[in-house]
Amino acid sequence: MARTILIAGNWKLNPADDAGALELLRQLKNRLAPFTRTEVAVMPPFTMLHLAAQILKDSRLALGAQNLYWEATGAFTGEISAPMLKAAGCKYVIIGHSERRQLFGETDATVARKIPAALQAGLVPVVCVGETLEQRESGQAQAVVHEQVRQALSGLPEAALRTLVIAYEPVWAIGTGRNATPEQAQEMHRFIRDLITDTTSAAVADELRILYGGSVKPDNARDLLGRPDIDGALVGGASLKAETFAAIVESGEIVS
Repeated sequence: MARTILIAGNWKLNPADDAGALELLRQLKNRLAPFTRTEVAVMPPFTMLHLAAQILKDSRLALGAQNLYWEATGAFTGEISAPMLKAAGCKYVIIGHSERRQLFGETDATVARKIPAALQAGLVPVVCVGETLEQRESGQAQAVVHEQVRQALSGLPEAALRTLVIAYEPVWAIGTGRNATPEQAQEMHRFIRDLITDTTSAAVADELRILYGGSVKPDNARDLLGRPDIDGALVGGASLKAETFAAIVESGEIVS
């Protein structure tokens, strides 16, 4: 089955102000307008979501958020709920990003609570999994990813599995100067798809989109996206410049 490639830009804690976000959004709208075969999403900081929704209205770019809390309302100071993100115009939400896990105490258990909340609100979860350098070097990479996927998807109905997106992030290849080869990325993507096949069915696994999120740049995007089990990219730093992000999207167009 041909899966539509998804290129998602995670802006993280950038840019510094609304003016920078506005300029980047306008540039992206212009540069990405000719590309029609690849789905594109941007994930700005929470404070910029309403602005982004206004700018991207009637464009082909989807809007996403970088995190959420699993409760819809309540005494949870500093948190953002799935219904709030939906009302702000979001289609996607990142859950369990490696930085959330490493810096802010996110666990497999909290990831598993956030996914149903996103789905119930009509959001598409982009569920991040991936191993650290220590885990890979000790031969635990597949075991770690297996457990992350198992806990994240446990108890979800088949319809949910056909909806959500998984993003494989080799933590050891993000900002370390060590890059995962396209072959290593493809191997883990195939491993994840086989896990879904074993727990559900080949049909569900074939529909599921698995993105790669390990320092994707214009010079490696085409080789990565051309692999049979890599269905797109979760892009970090390269999504903050319209020129580099557009080049990655163009690679998706070429291999689609």
